[in-house]
Amino acid sequence: MDKKPSYKKLYEEEKKKNEEYLDILKRLQADFENFKKRIEKEKEDFVKYANCALISKLLVILDDFDNALKHADSDKTQILNGLKLLHEKIKKLLYDEGLKEINCKGQTFDPYQHEVLQEEDSEEEDGKILEEFQKGYVYKDKILRSSKVKISKKNKENKNGK
Repeated sequence: MDKKPSYKKLYEEEKKKNEEYLDILKRLQADFENFKKRIEKEKEDFVKYANCALISKLLVILDDFDNALKHADSDKTQILNGLKLLHEKIKKLLYDEGLKEINCKGQTFDPYQHEVLQEEDSEEEDGKILEEFQKGYVYKDKILRSSKVKISKKNKENKNGK
């Protein structure tokens, strides 16, 4: 007679396979949760310490300021020259990091780069930047601070051709 496996035996084998699969799935799920936590921690650390390199570079300039302040009673010309040197060091450091000035003088007003503080009747075309009150800066492709400017507006007499 042909021996057929019993349903009970098949059931037990399938149950064992299912338990193994469930165990594998639980381990994968735990591994994935640990991976997500590790990635989140790395992201937090990255944000927390993102400026370390820049701050380290600024420390050298801070040291220069400390030294300059120690000699504040010195010759005014030396102090002025020292301040100019420090200013150039800071500019170079920031520009090396990707900072750029927004060019304003003689440009046409751009609301994405400039902030109007004052308008002045002028013979110039409308929206021409006449004066820059505060420099604007771009870091890589992001505007950090828009330039504060005075722009021209044609007075009514000029618009009517009078």
